Amino acid sequence: MEIIQVSAEDTHMHALFAESFTTLGHLDNIALVMVFHPQYLESFLKTQHYLLQMDGPLPLHYRHYIGIMAAARHQCSYLVNVHVNCFLHVGGDPKWLNGLENAPQKLQNLGELNKILAHRPWLITKEHIEQLLKTEEHSWSLAELIHAVVLLTHYHSLASFTFGCGINPEIHCDGGHTFRPPSVSGYCICDIANGNHGVYETQGPAANIATTEPFCEVEALMEKLKQLQECRDDVKASQEEKATRFEKEKRESMLVCCSEDEESVPTRDVSRHFEDTSYGYKDFSRHGMQVPTFHVQDYSWEDHGYSLVNRLYPDVGQLIDEKFQIAYNLTYNTMAMHKDVDTSMLRRAIWNYIHCMFGIRYDDYDYGEINQLLDRSFKIYIKTVVCAPEKTTNRMYDSFWRQFKHSEKVHVNLLLIEARMQAELLYALRAITRYMT
Repeated sequence: MEIIQVSAEDTHMHALFAESFTTLGHLDNIALVMVFHPQYLESFLKTQHYLLQMDGPLPLHYRHYIGIMAAARHQCSYLVNVHVNCFLHVGGDPKWLNGLENAPQKLQNLGELNKILAHRPWLITKEHIEQLLKTEEHSWSLAELIHAVVLLTHYHSLASFTFGCGINPEIHCDGGHTFRPPSVSGYCICDIANGNHGVYETQGPAANIATTEPFCEVEALMEKLKQLQECRDDVKASQEEKATRFEKEKRESMLVCCSEDEESVPTRDVSRHFEDTSYGYKDFSRHGMQVPTFHVQDYSWEDHGYSLVNRLYPDVGQLIDEKFQIAYNLTYNTMAMHKDVDTSMLRRAIWNYIHCMFGIRYDDYDYGEINQLLDRSFKIYIKTVVCAPEKTTNRMYDSFWRQFKHSEKVHVNLLLIEARMQAELLYALRAITRYMT
């Protein structure tokens, strides 16, 4: 019931809905959920419109096909269907939709990069880049590759948002039902998007929790923020201590399981758009394979990635940078029922925790703060949405920050998807830079 109604008398919101409508030809549920945060939605729509429709290195049908490939990696049939329709609308060859093996070799060659970027971006090397740029007749130009990489990361992270907020297909699309389909666990992921969220609030494990507990949860978080703020001014951790805390947090993030569910098997409908269906997220230090830490001061978005993207695909670096900034800095200074709260420490903890899961370290950050501010159920939710979004359940969404509004949980999802997109981009762009030098 909290989803903002389209008839809301707000001219800015109306303009945003109109913009979303012109891009896709209908008003999609993603925009209806993102509009809780109009400033972000505006930036998101501008970026997506530029990537899909404005002048750029790749032809229009390639752009939508890459969107399909990226969304299919996470079995996100919602996004796959959207872009199948767009692909056909701009004159794409329907044969390509029978499976990746029917697409041109050039797009097939992108399959490996798509796979690694989506699940284990730390494995991307300059050799992967070289293969794409040097396969004679099917080679990619640098500008085309940058466009493709940005599209892949955009749709991997958008799949995270779709599952993280439980977004269902629109009513006129396949699977977009007005009734609730039966669900194995008694929870249905579509409830958040179609306003039936309250129906389950008296069922399931959450029903046994006394109503005072979530209230205490908010108070406890407020208290921790206050204490950390005070300690930060008194005691500064040494560089060695910070490095140790990062490694500890990185190790612990591997012990956080994405989901207790069994492996979900992709449907043929989605899996035909990519190869190697068994390839998924794996923690980077398993099986004795230690991946070196990615130090942000050696290769950051601000100092390196941004200018590379802007040089090869003008204006896109600027648009993405604006979207990162808005997501990272967005605040209403509220926390559940409290006003005038400085949430910057909490937002930074969430962002840095995601980058930590990808092996990316900020030398000036004390990773001890993460354990203070993010509890286990929240970490499970974050890791699942970012690393294996197709396993996200309604129960996970309900189990963290139980006293917070939907709009605040959507806000969390904006941080998750932008931090994820930036992490993927950093690994890909670093590999491209290494290839170029």
